[in-house]
Amino acid sequence: MPPEAPAVSDLFPAVAFAGEALIDLIRREDGAYAPCLGGSVYNQARTLARQGLRSHYLNPLSADAFGRALAGQLAADGVQAADPQPRLAPTALAVVDPGTGGGPPRYAFYREGVADRDTRAEALIAACARLPGLALVACGGLALDPRDARLYLPWLDAQRAAGRQVALDVNMRPQVMPDLPAYRAQALAALARADLAKVSDEDLQHLGLPGDTPQAQAAALFAQAPALRLLALTLGPEGACLLDRGGLIARWREPRALQVADTVGAGDCFFAGLIAQALRLGLIGPAGLRLPQAEEGLALLRHAVAAASLCVQQRGCVPPDWDATCAWRDGA
Repeated sequence: MPPEAPAVSDLFPAVAFAGEALIDLIRREDGAYAPCLGGSVYNQARTLARQGLRSHYLNPLSADAFGRALAGQLAADGVQAADPQPRLAPTALAVVDPGTGGGPPRYAFYREGVADRDTRAEALIAACARLPGLALVACGGLALDPRDARLYLPWLDAQRAAGRQVALDVNMRPQVMPDLPAYRAQALAALARADLAKVSDEDLQHLGLPGDTPQAQAAALFAQAPALRLLALTLGPEGACLLDRGGLIARWREPRALQVADTVGAGDCFFAGLIAQALRLGLIGPAGLRLPQAEEGLALLRHAVAAASLCVQQRGCVPPDWDATCAWRDGA
């Protein structure tokens, strides 16, 4: 029998995720490739459900073996699939070189004619309209491909018009985008619609923002994204910062040495952990986004970093649940 899905709480608002679901083919030390369920947005949807929150995944999946595995894992984790009709198109693939010394992995993507892109803005909008208690939609990753602008930008506009908050994980992959200026413009267009965003120091460089430091580049991003109110800035082994338009709210880094298996999915777990804690603290709800005070901001970062720390100690993206994340966080 399949494992029972974790219990999710209806005490908090629901979140809907739109973006890629794929198979990570991760190179092992012996040169073989191990298939792992992945995709940035797919990982985030799983993580949020495992954190005990209501999570919906909006994109379709394939009828092939990989697609069935992706759908089965969503169900096992408690994620609700908004488009359960399998597609004949294949599942997208990512070939992953994990890198060395805990450095960032390198990716090659195979995404032409794949199932998760076989949808329309109207379908995403209609799916969200059917979801009770939906207060936040989340997007990012490969959904920022400029070739998908007609799919995701109208959907984001419709969610803002409906009074929902928008969260965006930039997570840029410039090495696999053929038109870097168009890719940068698409990412900035999506950021202009976001209330809450996560960027890495590398993302800020890829966006071409002015400034000699990540914090200065973050300030430049606020200037270009009029709706943006809260920004999580990840700094690799240096931890993460939380900023609003007035500057730094909080900063935190993992205090313990980690046995890093790979960093695949770490940013996804961070982002979903941040959202989970924000929902539980009442910072995101029907009334919108409330900016955290310093103590609340630190609580957000501690939980998000704990989720990422647990992820990197396993091969591929294995999202931690709420109890495990809290135990790691509170043991720091």
